[in-house]
Amino acid sequence: MQRDRPGRRALETPRAAGLAGVVFALLLAATIVLMRLGIPEGADAASADGFTDSTRRDAVVTALALIPFAGIFFLWFLGAVRSHVGDVEDRFLATVLLGSGLVFTATLFGAAAAASAVLAVAHPAGGAPSTAAWDFGRHFAYTLMTDYAMRMAAVFVSSMSVIGKRMGVLPRWLTAVGAVSALLLLFVSSNVPWAELVFPAWSLLLSVHILLVSGRRRRVRAS
Repeated sequence: MQRDRPGRRALETPRAAGLAGVVFALLLAATIVLMRLGIPEGADAASADGFTDSTRRDAVVTALALIPFAGIFFLWFLGAVRSHVGDVEDRFLATVLLGSGLVFTATLFGAAAAASAVLAVAHPAGGAPSTAAWDFGRHFAYTLMTDYAMRMAAVFVSSMSVIGKRMGVLPRWLTAVGAVSALLLLFVSSNVPWAELVFPAWSLLLSVHILLVSGRRRRVRAS
């Protein structure tokens, strides 16, 4: 009985990490929605006066509180993805997958830091930031999120889709969804508001797939 325990633990890890992927997708989606509502783009963002609204400030504060947890759960999700691929993982694509995932996390935290700066320059408490600080902080945060973080997410999605297709570890429909998602994140997310929600949606689909596959493997091993 003692010899079975390590094997059982190895089987449980991808399932738990796959669940973390679901949590990451929900946290990232909530963060994007709250940030979009709290610091909008376009005409609503032309002036910092609207940011004195407590509802918008609370939305940003909540989003900033969620981002560290989203990053933590993403690392678990990254581990689940690599565990799902297993020993057939291509070293070149695996390096791209891991690197893009880490850079995505770093740029996501950078966007959060920029948004925090917008809050910090509001003096007195609850007041509107200066126009220069507002413009710089808002553009810096959105540039990091849409131009850099989402493009790293596109690399992450595309590399996983290629791995899934070449190694046969993902169904065809999921690799097709991944290819479309990567194109949207690469070319559309920086120009179309809310397009960045494509990444948490894809992550949710992949996490559910990993959970289902992990569950089937557990049932087969148990039988």
